[in-house]
Amino acid sequence: MTTVLVVALLVVAAALILRWRRPAWYWLAFGVALAVLRVSVRYASVMDACGLTVPPSRFRLTLARMAGRPAPESRAPRVLRIRPTRTGLVLRVKLRPGQDAFDFAASCDRLRHSFGMYAVTAREVKSGVVELRMTGYDVLKRVQMPAKTEAGPLRVAVALRDDGAVLYRDYRTVPHALNIGATQSGKSVYQRRLVAELARQPVALAGIDCKQGMELGPLARRFSALAEDPDSAAELLDALAERMAGIYRLIRREQQISVDIPDADIAADIFDLPEHLRPVPIVLLIDEVAELALFTTKEEEKRRDRIITALVRLAQLGRAAGIYVEVCGQRFGSELGKGITMLRAQLTGRTAHRVNDETSANMAFGDIAPDAVLAAIQIPREMPGVAVVADSIGWARTRTPFTTLRQAVNVCNRHAHLTPDVPELAPFRPVLTPAVPPKPLHAPDAVAVESATA
Repeated sequence: MTTVLVVALLVVAAALILRWRRPAWYWLAFGVALAVLRVSVRYASVMDACGLTVPPSRFRLTLARMAGRPAPESRAPRVLRIRPTRTGLVLRVKLRPGQDAFDFAASCDRLRHSFGMYAVTAREVKSGVVELRMTGYDVLKRVQMPAKTEAGPLRVAVALRDDGAVLYRDYRTVPHALNIGATQSGKSVYQRRLVAELARQPVALAGIDCKQGMELGPLARRFSALAEDPDSAAELLDALAERMAGIYRLIRREQQISVDIPDADIAADIFDLPEHLRPVPIVLLIDEVAELALFTTKEEEKRRDRIITALVRLAQLGRAAGIYVEVCGQRFGSELGKGITMLRAQLTGRTAHRVNDETSANMAFGDIAPDAVLAAIQIPREMPGVAVVADSIGWARTRTPFTTLRQAVNVCNRHAHLTPDVPELAPFRPVLTPAVPPKPLHAPDAVAVESATA
């Protein structure tokens, strides 16, 4: 008996220590089984308490009356599947007649308390089926990306969502995006992660960094073009616009529309071209976009109009030519001058790290997801890298795994051989210094990385 008691105490102590220090391990070892049991036992009563049940049908009431039995109880939605994940549970339910997916979305907070989970989100999978994603612990406190992701061509994993799912940046689906945030909010870490993931793919990277290349300069070995001041940025954008026009001429020449050509063979963008003719896609990363829109003299105003006009053209027409625009900055509103709101309208993807005022959040989400504005303001300062990602469907909190500049540099240097030669961008190819071999991560650096990730 004493041995059993000692073993039980050791198991409880181990569980408590894991829950405190390694919540992911605790969830996989103990939390999954406890959560499945808790949801299974409480499901009917929780649905009834949250108002997610429907009264019995008239047919059932008639049968009960004819048989002289008590009236049947209200019915809860039918559970189709409970699937454990590495961060929580996925509960898929079948709606009863008269129920709506909005009822579950409005009850997420009550479901979170009732089931004892950290967070609950609801989304409609198809007509009559709702999926509840339950998170067992705070996955954003210590971001751990899964070992295997569903990355592909022009699709990279950049962050972890608060429901445990991976956030992907898919340029084929969302060609252009906007990323805003205050100083020390995590924009640079997000950008490093994006560059490091794109460096592994056969794409050309072009950068505009008006901080004299301080952010993108160390990653230059993987860049086909890099502009470090507004003057060179204007010339680079003109070169991209010229390349875009040339690609359109190529697509038009290869369309070959006739009654004998199947619809699938008609070229409408670079990915419809034969592989031997297909131009390499280009991702244009702009750091601190406000520096491109500010001016003090008449000459600088002309340069500014030239830059904004080229950016608007690339954002409106560049997708079919395989040119994708990623804009980063602290603010991005109409106070930057004419053409800015036209450019913002073309930036479908919206990501906001911590902002200092409601106006900045409205610049990102006011026109597509007003509910996300308050969430962007409430991001705590002690959690850099946390961001709100929104679109017309909804919004979610995410956090980018901490990536040091050294780690990003090592990845870019390792894949420098993938840097394509783009003739139009040759004059803007960064001047490279001799490669420095990657330094091993020493113990003090490892501690710093661990603390920053936590």
